[in-house]
Amino acid sequence: MTEVQARVQKTIDRLVESGRETGVQVAAYKDGRMVVNAWAGTADPSTGRPVDRETLIHSYSAGKGVTATVAHVLAARGVLDYDTPLAHHWPEFAAHGKEQVTLRHALTHAAGVPQLPAGITAEELYDWDAMCAIVAGQEPLWEPGTATGYHGWTFGWLVGETVRRVTGRGISQVLREEVAGPLGVADSLFLAVPEQALPRVATLVEGNWEASLAAMPQDLPFFRSVPNRGVWTTAQLANRPEYLRAELPAAGTFSASAVARMYAALIGEVDGVRLLPPRHTARIAALATDDTDVMFGRPMAKGLGYFLGLPETGGRRTAFGHHGSGGSIAFADPEHGLAVAVLHTRLTGGQENTVPQTVADEIRTALGITA
Repeated sequence: MTEVQARVQKTIDRLVESGRETGVQVAAYKDGRMVVNAWAGTADPSTGRPVDRETLIHSYSAGKGVTATVAHVLAARGVLDYDTPLAHHWPEFAAHGKEQVTLRHALTHAAGVPQLPAGITAEELYDWDAMCAIVAGQEPLWEPGTATGYHGWTFGWLVGETVRRVTGRGISQVLREEVAGPLGVADSLFLAVPEQALPRVATLVEGNWEASLAAMPQDLPFFRSVPNRGVWTTAQLANRPEYLRAELPAAGTFSASAVARMYAALIGEVDGVRLLPPRHTARIAALATDDTDVMFGRPMAKGLGYFLGLPETGGRRTAFGHHGSGGSIAFADPEHGLAVAVLHTRLTGGQENTVPQTVADEIRTALGITA
């Protein structure tokens, strides 16, 4: 066992023993080679089923990084173009002045349609065609391209339906055939979980995440994207089998080793596979905007489909990735050839969400990455 593996395993074992965590998976690649693959805790508290290397953890918006990666692989091959209007492929989307919205706008949360109808139910989210019709028929909250505001759920349909219209395949099929399959992780990197894989999915546990959402002022713009409790990103929603099976590419379910491998293959070669040419990777990880996000009310640095400079990455603007509701995160740090995934089953936010930062810091320290 390497030093970095031993240190991470010791850290997550302590987190579980202390009660701060229920189940954890961690994976890291350095220069295309896996250096950490660790897990601890319980995947199903009701049965005592342990977390293992095969466990899948629903990680909410960490899946947006997977969805963005699918789009980039297609763009690198000339199948998609970042600056072609979505309506060129999806004519219905042109309604209400959205005819110039591009894939670049969608990836940078600048399309202007982050909102959902006030009374929408979780069951409606599962209906792909109905949700695409809702998104296409919406009037933008701002002139597309003039502002950026987090598209919590709608990001998935904006990118996913564009992929479907262009390729004739659902985004999960494209993910499997163009990304996960070549990387050898087609059984562990999902946007929609196949029926046969559901027994491997961990049960999420509420920490303080749902309470944190409830404590926020409900008139914040953010709540236009999650307009009622039925579509809040909680453990209760994510533990429903019908939710996990649904094609919802704003969210994802995977193992830490699978999603870390994907990020490693974005910044370098992994067992002979590299997902993007180096110049293309530099384009997607470049700063696209650091304007104030109108949904959250604070500046947020974004690349094309990823956040930049997240605290868990060491704050490096050259590092890109995505976290999800409740704290799981996956990212790449191209400057240091590092890809990391820290997934956990206890959903936490605010000051209680320290585990991903703690583990990522431990990995960097063990690898001697100090600057």
